[in-house]
Amino acid sequence: MFVYADNAATTCTSQAALDAMMPYLTRQYGNPSSLYGFGQTAKEAIENARKTVAACIGAQPREIYFTSGGSEADNQAILSAAKVGARKGKRHLISTAFEHHAVLHTLKKLEKEGCEVTLLPVHEDGVVRMEDLEAAVRDDTALVTIMFANNEIGTIQPITEIGAFCRERNIPFHTDAVQAAGHMPIDVEVMNIDMLSLSGHKFHAPKGVGVLYAKKNILLSNLIEGGGQERGKRAGTENVAGIVALAAALKESCDAMEENTAKILPMRDKLITELSKIPHSRLNGSMDHHVPGTVNICFEGLEGDSLLLMLDQNGICASSGSACNAGSIDPSHVLLAIGVPYEIAHGSLRLSIGEYNTMEEIDYIVRIVPQVVEELRRKSPIWQAMEAGQRPHLI
Repeated sequence: MFVYADNAATTCTSQAALDAMMPYLTRQYGNPSSLYGFGQTAKEAIENARKTVAACIGAQPREIYFTSGGSEADNQAILSAAKVGARKGKRHLISTAFEHHAVLHTLKKLEKEGCEVTLLPVHEDGVVRMEDLEAAVRDDTALVTIMFANNEIGTIQPITEIGAFCRERNIPFHTDAVQAAGHMPIDVEVMNIDMLSLSGHKFHAPKGVGVLYAKKNILLSNLIEGGGQERGKRAGTENVAGIVALAAALKESCDAMEENTAKILPMRDKLITELSKIPHSRLNGSMDHHVPGTVNICFEGLEGDSLLLMLDQNGICASSGSACNAGSIDPSHVLLAIGVPYEIAHGSLRLSIGEYNTMEEIDYIVRIVPQVVEELRRKSPIWQAMEAGQRPHLI
């Protein structure tokens, strides 16, 4: 059996997205900047997509900017806010210790340029505390950027409360909503979000297209100079097919969100129940504030890479953390941020399922994973030492 259980890394392109994009890859291939009708047809498709995306997140169409993905959107949002803040003498930025590297690396870049960054703790449950944010804010704070839902452990942050807090203090608030868009309800007005990033391939659009929402009073700086596309804020001939597909996929996901969640939750709960029975295992992150389909669990006495390779041999696609950090020999910074010991963080498994998965696939996962864990532990000198009482168990 083949089971794809890595939807947090990427999703398959839906039929709705494919149907929407195909005309712009074949018959209607005009350049949206061209004045003749053939090009203007493509421009109209982009503007219709902009309206669709805006409606899905409670924004205005003029507040939607199409990008190459979530990383570009994160970069533009953070660098823009830092530039505006610097003009006012504000060079302090607040984020969290377990953000996506698109955020963390951008903040490191700004630190080298003279900004000061405060990374809030996320505690054992993987959730930011409002009191920590309140204590971190200063008169020179130029931006708060906190992710909507974590990409590795799936915990959801108190976005509405954070947004209200920032709005009261006139501090721009950005959220990386790459793991939330299409899976969780989002209303940028109700939640007081000033900037938001999302990426199409996380909700069944193709790779290489994303969105930056920026409230109309936000001044954006350009990452790419050139033509006047995206109202002069993102140069380059638009990816018309990708943009149209993103809008179609996001609308489909939002329209079916309640139905999809009802299907996914029983499958996720079964994964948690059955895999938690494996001795010396640890479930990571609060299940009370959590996206529907992500399960992150550590198994003591083994290496995550070996676990993934053996699962792959059994037809199961999974991960040990962010796909953007695959190949690193270091354990997940997310798990370390929530207090998972270094030795245990090495043995992590992330399973992320979606509406295309089935209960039959879940049954297969919960049958194979314990077998693989047992086999790897049997070969592990560290595990043998623990079992012999020569080293203590940490879980």
